[in-house]
Amino acid sequence: MNELTFNPGVYRTGRSDGLVSLLERIWLREKFLGKGTIYIVSGFANYNGGVRFFPFFARHVESGGQVVAVFAGSSNQNLTSQQVVRELLGCGADVHIVNRKRPMHAKCYGSKSGKGELAVVTSGNFTGPGMAQNVEMAVLLDQSTTRDMGFSWEAMVDKMLRQPWDIQTASLGQPLSAPVWQLLYDEEASRIPLDGAGETTMVVILGHSDTARINAKPGSNQAQGTQYFWLSRDCYDFFPALTLLNKRGEKRTYSCLIQMYFIDLGREEEIRVTFEAENNSDFRLGTGPLRHTGRAKRRDIAAISRVGESRYELRLHRQGTETYRPVLAYAVNFVGHRGKQYGFLSNQEFGRILESTART
Repeated sequence: MNELTFNPGVYRTGRSDGLVSLLERIWLREKFLGKGTIYIVSGFANYNGGVRFFPFFARHVESGGQVVAVFAGSSNQNLTSQQVVRELLGCGADVHIVNRKRPMHAKCYGSKSGKGELAVVTSGNFTGPGMAQNVEMAVLLDQSTTRDMGFSWEAMVDKMLRQPWDIQTASLGQPLSAPVWQLLYDEEASRIPLDGAGETTMVVILGHSDTARINAKPGSNQAQGTQYFWLSRDCYDFFPALTLLNKRGEKRTYSCLIQMYFIDLGREEEIRVTFEAENNSDFRLGTGPLRHTGRAKRRDIAAISRVGESRYELRLHRQGTETYRPVLAYAVNFVGHRGKQYGFLSNQEFGRILESTART
């Protein structure tokens, strides 16, 4: 069945809510593992764009399937990262890079199997922003539609790769000095200054699991375990590349380290952000310094502001305080089924709220 989705949360004609949801449908829920070819075509690509799907890609190839990706690259623009290409190659994918000399803006994803061809045509790149909070539209064309229109992934990609463009094929055995790797940027070394869209504050209504250890007495049963905040799965564009992989356990998790200034505590700490790609697909924000402090209770709000590539600030807003209600108005999206909510606003707007409430 064809579907259209206009995310984040603007409009949809089916069950899928956003680009990631559509890709989960065609890749993860179609009993597709090892039975055909996955296709990824995108003008931009970074590590967090694929972090939801890397484990599945690897299992798909191990089970006899294929993954084919075509991205744009440039020697002087940040189009596609070394990290996403290296991870895809590690999964067993075939990765081709089209030199920016021939601009490639197409964004489409899909699969080919014995059941037919599925295609998602979208404005969303294979990046964290493209998969999460950018305003993007995506249309899913089902097998009967692609069959009626005579669409073939194999024919389209074959014709792309036969064009007289400068197209490089990547492999893990190539040195970084090879032409293809010169078209890719290093996400971890570049430390690109945030633009206006990146200067964002996330507001999260805290639940029991977020605050139990904050209020627990040292040594009690309630104090056991790791102190963290559960965040939305739509955080692919809110954190740096999640390139730190777990070394224990069977299910793959991806992490990064950030500098967090805890405003209420007056201290800065390096903390870990973790994405559980093969469990509940949620992000966890380490908040160990808050343990045993009694600083937050259930239904209080945490406001997390991104102020640099890897620098953040966390403010707690208690119920009944002047800032609580204005910030609460932005927590319009739900996490799971227990009433927990979150949302985003610009750092500029958040600053205006803090300034106006400080004057009252």
